[in-house]
Amino acid sequence: MRSTVQLQRPGGGGEADGDGDSEPGVPCFCWWRSLPEYEAGAGSETPKAANTRTATARMRIVREMERLAAAASESIDELRHRLLTYKAGDLWFPAGGITKQDTDIPPVITLLLLGFAGVGKSSLVNLMYSVLGRSGFVPFAHTSSPAGKEGRTLNLEEHNVLRSMKSGFCVFDSPGLDYDHISEGFDEVSHWVEDGVRHRQLCHMSPSSSSSSFPSFPSTSTSTSSSAAAGNRFMRRRVNCAVIVANLSELHSSLASGHLQPLDATRQLFHHPSIRESCNDAPILILTHGDELTEDERIDTRVALCDYLDVAETSGVYDIPCLNEHGVHIDEFEPVTAYAVAEAVYRALVVADRCHPPKPGLKDWLLVALSWAMCALSAFFAFLSCFCSKLAKLNRDYQKKR
Repeated sequence: MRSTVQLQRPGGGGEADGDGDSEPGVPCFCWWRSLPEYEAGAGSETPKAANTRTATARMRIVREMERLAAAASESIDELRHRLLTYKAGDLWFPAGGITKQDTDIPPVITLLLLGFAGVGKSSLVNLMYSVLGRSGFVPFAHTSSPAGKEGRTLNLEEHNVLRSMKSGFCVFDSPGLDYDHISEGFDEVSHWVEDGVRHRQLCHMSPSSSSSSFPSFPSTSTSTSSSAAAGNRFMRRRVNCAVIVANLSELHSSLASGHLQPLDATRQLFHHPSIRESCNDAPILILTHGDELTEDERIDTRVALCDYLDVAETSGVYDIPCLNEHGVHIDEFEPVTAYAVAEAVYRALVVADRCHPPKPGLKDWLLVALSWAMCALSAFFAFLSCFCSKLAKLNRDYQKKR
């Protein structure tokens, strides 16, 4: 059950009228304000919990949601402006004695959305368009990647969520991983993170289907072949930051039933070595479908998940309700959610600008040239050895015939 409250804009003001037109106040569903921790923060008696650690974690989450609510009414436009004017490397700061000129900063920062099938990655992209691109309501989804039988993304798709040619970052939507084929999915993730991603890049995995074996991709259809040919013409981008999207409702069911495969798989993805090596930091975690749970289930599942992932409940973790595929007009949506989406993107850019490697220097290029020269030399001697052995064999055969 949600509690309807009013977020006041700077300067105060009354409440919104009943038909939804906000005068000075901004209507918002602040689900956490029905929790006892919110009353405790207001000076009431401290709520009882199963243990002190859980109670403290719940209190931290409530305070974090209050921070987002306060910032939503004051700083959303400022944050949008920062993202709109962002250029790759703007959030870089000196470390390791390397100057910015000696840092290998790509022209466009790439954020890669990762998660299992059905967690809401494509819906999150549509929300980013609405919040950041000021696109408003559209009668169709912005995501247009070819979809399977269940409407799931089947290949990588690049999105300019700011809808600007001067955008300094892009967001890649990826196919959902399959719980029944985790190993193959993680191999695909390693390939994306280590080798880079490309718009409309075909993937060798797809969500679970009616067949029991792991589905093979690409298919033999003409549309798939044309999509593969088109994808090869797009620019390959280096992944600068991974954003893990998890279904909070599904994880709650996993905890309640004792079937921990979704929870274990999410942990493996979150701590995947290739992601940690590329980002040098924990990925951003976005929790969707929390609005399908009660307030206590929602906050308790977040506490349990963060404890299982060994991350702080309020650092780089955002609770964003799921959306339908059509997107929502920004003026009709929750300002807290809108601000959380913008801040999640901004935090991802901060992480990305912290992990740029140094540019290769003269010594690096010399080592590359030397390694290529040694490879060429070894290949030449291998060919020479093979040629001489065959020549010696022909000579022996000739001597026998004589």
